[in-house]
Amino acid sequence: MCCGCAACKQRCPQQCITLTEDDEGFLYPHVDSDRCIDCKLCERVCPFLQPRKGQKPLHVYAAMHKDEIIRMQSSSGGIFTLLSEHVIARGGVVFGVRFDEQWEAVHDYTEKIEGLVAFRGSKYMQSRIGNAYEEVKQFLKEGREVLFSGTPCQVAGLKHFLGKRYEGLLTVDLVCHGVPSPKVWRKYLHGLKPQWTVANVQFRDKRLGWKRFCVNIQLCSPTDKSDIITVSHPFHEDIFMRGFLSNLYLRPSCYECRAKKGKSGSDITIADYWGIENVLPERDDDKGMGLVFLNTEQGYKSFPHSLSLYTETTYEDAVKYNGGINENIRTLHNRKRFFSELDKQCDTERLISEHLKVPLYKKVISRAKKMILKYISV
Repeated sequence: MCCGCAACKQRCPQQCITLTEDDEGFLYPHVDSDRCIDCKLCERVCPFLQPRKGQKPLHVYAAMHKDEIIRMQSSSGGIFTLLSEHVIARGGVVFGVRFDEQWEAVHDYTEKIEGLVAFRGSKYMQSRIGNAYEEVKQFLKEGREVLFSGTPCQVAGLKHFLGKRYEGLLTVDLVCHGVPSPKVWRKYLHGLKPQWTVANVQFRDKRLGWKRFCVNIQLCSPTDKSDIITVSHPFHEDIFMRGFLSNLYLRPSCYECRAKKGKSGSDITIADYWGIENVLPERDDDKGMGLVFLNTEQGYKSFPHSLSLYTETTYEDAVKYNGGINENIRTLHNRKRFFSELDKQCDTERLISEHLKVPLYKKVISRAKKMILKYISV
């Protein structure tokens, strides 16, 4: 059930906890029992052992950044950038997720507007949190305003780690589908064009529209750095995204997440406002609309109303088209077999594709259910 938030590692007074990658590519804590003093602090800060009660938002907005360029560079409406700009303008610090040199996700912070560029856009994998919680605490002790963004379990981990409320802290989580295996991501990238290096990754390119976003990966020739090709697919055709959205290789704890349904304790939750064409069709230009939950008074006061374009909607409308807000994902029947074959199969794309095929008996059952429902309706 470990969610990999790393709160235990950063809280341990003996520094006897290390995070080690398992066979599936996920990080898990391991304790040096010779140095452990059995203080139980690691258990007290675990957001899955000590889950919070859920909360519904005080306000629900369909919102977007006024700058259309920033909105087009963002996954949905540019709300993360909007909130971050507001904090930095007051001398604050923003924690977000960027890609490292190996194109894996890591948590980092910036004190400058220019630094937000690396945080912008979705990274569909679990970030390595490093010592981010300790750094947040240090900035808060110095009297700095801090915006911390992350998955619900990471925000919950930070809240448990801090152990008390800080007036200068603004926590922002996102509606999370789950986090895929970093190991699968590495093998997928390596298989695109062996020997070529990755120059850029963009999970949410909007040139075909927000609802039909593309996954773009730029690759650089090993012999000529100016020779760059782009591998681009609509998200529903990209094999890595298909496996991710089909729940094939997500972290085990994601299938029974204990940080959903407002349990992270975040001040603000952001996401894509899927279904905006039905809720507010006049606001839908297919360039991206953000869903914003203002969960606390701190979140409401911190939202820069005058700097955004927003319309208040209902929680029911938001949940209706965004199942990930409250619903847990289902484990794929062949997940275990997929990982057992991952190290044996050189062609990762082919392996993912094979495990996404629907067995014949399931097709027959599905077709039978549709016929029965059609008969009943008649």
